[in-house]
Amino acid sequence: MKRTINLVLIGLLLFSAGNLFSQETKIMVRAQAKDAKFIGTSMGGAKIIIRDVETGKILDEGLTKGITGDTEVILLSPRERYKEITTEKTAGYEASLKLDKPTFVSIEAQGPMSKKQAKVVSSTQLWVIPGKDITGDGIILEIPGFVVDVLSPQTHETISAGTEIEIRANIVMMCGCPVTEEGTWDASGYEIKALISSEGKEHKEINLNSTDKASTFSETVKLVEGDYEIEVYAYDPKTGNTGLDRVNIIVN
Repeated sequence: MKRTINLVLIGLLLFSAGNLFSQETKIMVRAQAKDAKFIGTSMGGAKIIIRDVETGKILDEGLTKGITGDTEVILLSPRERYKEITTEKTAGYEASLKLDKPTFVSIEAQGPMSKKQAKVVSSTQLWVIPGKDITGDGIILEIPGFVVDVLSPQTHETISAGTEIEIRANIVMMCGCPVTEEGTWDASGYEIKALISSEGKEHKEINLNSTDKASTFSETVKLVEGDYEIEVYAYDPKTGNTGLDRVNIIVN
């Protein structure tokens, strides 16, 4: 009888010890645009994938949702140690992991999801301990770059030789924040150009200038007959941020 009781007690202890490790663990993951704010609902979010490094198994995945955050707090105020720069409304994805032992994981952010030509992948690795949540600002992954969209000319558009062609592009930060003259993201500090090439016949490089519409840049050019590729890029020499979009047209 005594032996039976002891075995039951040992079983209960082992069961309890197992439960100590088999716990739900929450991790807040955020994707922050380099030199800007957080990627959230307005840009289709950033896809978050958490994997067990040893097995490759996906432990959780989802999209960041929420607002881009407070410009003053994120960018303009002096940073203090341990002071959070996010709120409950700031874009993020709260992952929930079921772990029975400490696990070395990789955390990946892909974004922004609404702009495939601009999507960037950023990742990190860390140990996650069962029951030890990582909340608040959480894990912040930096997403570098600009989102560049060529608005004009259109893909595979046919244009008469010698006519003025408007090259027009929309350029924003990876969080969707506007690029404007003398704004928080000052267009005058960026290099925004169109590279034009045609089967070795002609190569041009022209500057695009700000327009009356925020984040929109434009210039006109005349081209001789040929098949052209137009690449529009943005470059910030202060941060190294870059972005590019391309379009192909026919001039005849």
